[in-house]
Amino acid sequence: MERGYIQIYTGNGKGKTTAALGLALRALCAGFKVYIGQFAKGQNYSELKAPEIFENLTMEQYGEPTFIVDKPSSKDIERAEQGFKKAYNAVTGGEYDLVILDEINIAVLLDLIPVEKVLNMLDKKCIKTEVILTGRYANEALIEKADLVTEMKEIKHYYNSGITARRGIEN
Repeated sequence: MERGYIQIYTGNGKGKTTAALGLALRALCAGFKVYIGQFAKGQNYSELKAPEIFENLTMEQYGEPTFIVDKPSSKDIERAEQGFKKAYNAVTGGEYDLVILDEINIAVLLDLIPVEKVLNMLDKKCIKTEVILTGRYANEALIEKADLVTEMKEIKHYYNSGITARRGIEN
């Protein structure tokens, strides 16, 4: 790619990570090199097996195996800071064609990462690297910085009927 853009997938509806993973699949099949960093996630999701299939894919998690319920722990903050250093290098270093920072919007919302650091990283983004930021509650400054913003809006969700996360669909 000659120029990469900044995309945001946000909103309260299902599909933000799924859309980003779909774009990763498309990029990998086009021969691109892809980096996926998952903030505030440490659970065993099915997509974590993808690097075994795609040699051009690097995927890392920057979270604990439990959800952040109230206030982030010092370990949550430490993992996010370590992850942000890796994410920064992936976005600015020129090694990757596509960088997905999954749930970084939540990391900003929970003050795991200051929005100023994310904006600074995006200012220094390698010109050819496409960057996708996912997660609910995207910060207004990030929305303004982005070239494309898609909001996933929940109309109806089977979770409300008691259906839990299903392997291969949500997990």
